[in-house]
Amino acid sequence: MKIAIGNDHAGPEYKLAIVKLLESKGITVENHGTDTLDSVDYPDFANPVAKAVNEAMVQKGILICGSANGVAMTANKYPNVRAGLCWTNEIVSLIRQHNDANILCIPARFTSIPQALKMVDTFLNTNFEGGRHQNRVDKIRCV
Repeated sequence: MKIAIGNDHAGPEYKLAIVKLLESKGITVENHGTDTLDSVDYPDFANPVAKAVNEAMVQKGILICGSANGVAMTANKYPNVRAGLCWTNEIVSLIRQHNDANILCIPARFTSIPQALKMVDTFLNTNFEGGRHQNRVDKIRCV
């Protein structure tokens, strides 16, 4: 499996911990994030991740910023992306089960690194339920 990850200045420590987790699972990581705390513009990192997911160059994506709202808004502009903003593990389960989310958006200022790692693990190991949810997912894309 190949996953794209991106982050702004709120998430370098989160990214490093998540990349370590993913690589320990044998997952290839495509890094589009910053490694510094210097202020940057989140779309510069969200767009490459969303593009990679949109064009099926990777199977999933992870985006990290302060609130995760900006990266989620940016990513969801792509027609094949379903990015979910999550601050609890239960929400991660639901975005996978009900929405077939392919990008996890983590708010670094509202979650801890251990919490984020648990959310990533849930994101990777929770399947889409399909069924009644498939019809709804099919209606998301407006292009």
